[in-house]
Amino acid sequence: MRLNLFVPVALLLYGVTTPAANDPTSSNQVLEEVIVTATLREQPLLVTPLSITVLNERTLQDAGIQHFEDVLAAVPNLNWAGGTSRPRFFQIRGIGEREQYEGAPNPSVGFLIDDIDFSGIGMPATLFDVGRIEVLRGPQGMRYGANALAGLIVMRGQDPSDELGFATEASFGEYASESVGAVATGPVDALKSSWRVAVQRYRSDGYRRDVFLHRDDTNGRDELTGRAKWRWQPSDDTTVDLTWLHAKLDNGYDGWSIDNTRVSLADRPGKDAQTSDGASLRVETKAGSFARLTVIAAGSDSDSEYSFDEDWGNERDWAPFTYDFFYGSRRSRTTRSLEARLASPDATAPGAIAWLVGVYGLDVEETLNEGRQGVYIDPFTPEFSGTTDYRLRSTYDARNVAVFGQLDGSFGARWGWSFGLRGENRDADYQDRGARNDVPRATDADEKDTMLGGQATLHFDASEHLRTFVTLSRGYKAGGFNLGQAATIRPRFEPEYLWSVDLGAKGEWLDRRLYADVTAFYMKRQDMQVSTGVQLDPIGDPGNYFFLTDNASGGRNLGLESSVRWRLTRQVEVGATLGLLHTRYYGYRPAGQDLSARDQAHAPEYQASLNATWRHPLGWMARVDVSAVDDFYFDVPPNPARSNAYALTNIKVGYEAAHWSIHAWGRNVFDEDYAVRGFFFGNQPPSFEFERYVQLGEPQQFGITARWEFR
Repeated sequence: MRLNLFVPVALLLYGVTTPAANDPTSSNQVLEEVIVTATLREQPLLVTPLSITVLNERTLQDAGIQHFEDVLAAVPNLNWAGGTSRPRFFQIRGIGEREQYEGAPNPSVGFLIDDIDFSGIGMPATLFDVGRIEVLRGPQGMRYGANALAGLIVMRGQDPSDELGFATEASFGEYASESVGAVATGPVDALKSSWRVAVQRYRSDGYRRDVFLHRDDTNGRDELTGRAKWRWQPSDDTTVDLTWLHAKLDNGYDGWSIDNTRVSLADRPGKDAQTSDGASLRVETKAGSFARLTVIAAGSDSDSEYSFDEDWGNERDWAPFTYDFFYGSRRSRTTRSLEARLASPDATAPGAIAWLVGVYGLDVEETLNEGRQGVYIDPFTPEFSGTTDYRLRSTYDARNVAVFGQLDGSFGARWGWSFGLRGENRDADYQDRGARNDVPRATDADEKDTMLGGQATLHFDASEHLRTFVTLSRGYKAGGFNLGQAATIRPRFEPEYLWSVDLGAKGEWLDRRLYADVTAFYMKRQDMQVSTGVQLDPIGDPGNYFFLTDNASGGRNLGLESSVRWRLTRQVEVGATLGLLHTRYYGYRPAGQDLSARDQAHAPEYQASLNATWRHPLGWMARVDVSAVDDFYFDVPPNPARSNAYALTNIKVGYEAAHWSIHAWGRNVFDEDYAVRGFFFGNQPPSFEFERYVQLGEPQQFGITARWEFR
């Protein structure tokens, strides 16, 4: 391990001390300009009055290996909850979902892949041939409405090229990990268009061993991703982009152990699989002489399967007790969205005003079939014995319609302003039919909400390369209904509104070799939605949970997020991020406990990262990434469990030629044990005492990636 760490550190020091690195002309090596595309108007990152992180193609290639999970630590105040084979439940500034077991999806963090909505089901976020990921922090009511109370994550694949090109890539690593992918792109001059096709297959045994089944692959991964893009430019003023995405992730799920290790005793390991097909059409064209029209249509069909061994054991290890429970669900989701907006040219002259108006519609239909079967026989206390047979089929349909508008102007050469409003109506219907131990269940519910949000921004350019801003924004999240037994306690929960004040600055210095930004924020949550689970009777049926969403009177989230990029020399670039977060509840007393002095769930008080990248003119490179996360609560009472603070180190070293490259990489090189999800409940017979259980993140792993390109 020491040798693996010594190599990149030695290379970095060598790069700093070589004559080329100290060449006076190195000051001409500036940072590239970053353009933000996820906002209503494309604009440079430097002038975007928003707390945003943009991970470009180079960053994704240097810091990532396979999935969005690899680069999450590079985004301040972005956390995620495990309980799945890949991250799909995110928290931004401490706000977001941690799981979804029963129907009625209602995300707080929006997730788009090439304009296709994957909010809550973002497993297809593989990194192969991805051009950028943008994370917008804070309420994005103007941009995406009810599904972006906490923020928005936008992933975009590489665009087609006007030159013929081909690339292939292969990786090999520990735990029998291997991947192979290919990309082809080129023009069709006769049709004034270009195309791009990318396909990748990734396989791994996973990092857990099932000693009962003598298998190493019960937590394995088998992920296929394909993307095709067509760009047509019939005129200088019109661009048409058509994207098709196919993702098939057939992953195992065997993530829990009684002793909180990576050794499993399960006799029936589960699955976490998702197959998605999606398409999007984006048209940008000139609308007469006064505006530009953007139309985005997208849709997807996703089928997923999620299951796990609820007792985490087998008949041999649980003897003399008979203890066998299994949960399984199949979910089908269809999304259709349409957005159209007209935007005037940017206001450049003092006193000029730019305007933007638009409409948006989203329809989400989801069908869920789930079941739990189990038996518990206690030979010493037969009165605790019993069986469970639970089956449910639910259907859900939500329709969102929104109108929005925005004005941008300036008071002079340095002062500018922006003001926008969005009104949204959501109409949701839910229905389920099922039975628990032959007791029938039926639910019919509907919810209609009309919500209003927006933002007002004032910015000041202290110099040509320094912008300061203050933004007042209001986000919202629709209300809904609780299901099953939870409905007898609280049938409905109210919409949540969030007021946020962001005060920030962005600047470039040292002849554009240093970029830094910092944003301080204060967010006040009204009718804060809080999700929790209650274990009804742990003895004999540990999985007997019902899940409840309630409204606290409010909450408070405040903190700071900052990032720095510095081109130290022609060969060395360093970067850092910092997220600080302080959260509290107002007026929330679950199980009689006053939570006014307790942090919100999955809201670590600090997250930080450091990275250094060295590239030599002869082609050698090395990169080191270090990230740290504070401890945090896994959930609200009755779950008092917390994670432990941890730090992870990743490395990459390699050689890059004109048409090929080879890299050796290491993830979690110090083999740190860290938890990505945790619960506090009873799961061990015969007493079923409540204990802390955690799902561990990925352990140490090393591998090699080779790439060849023709262009």
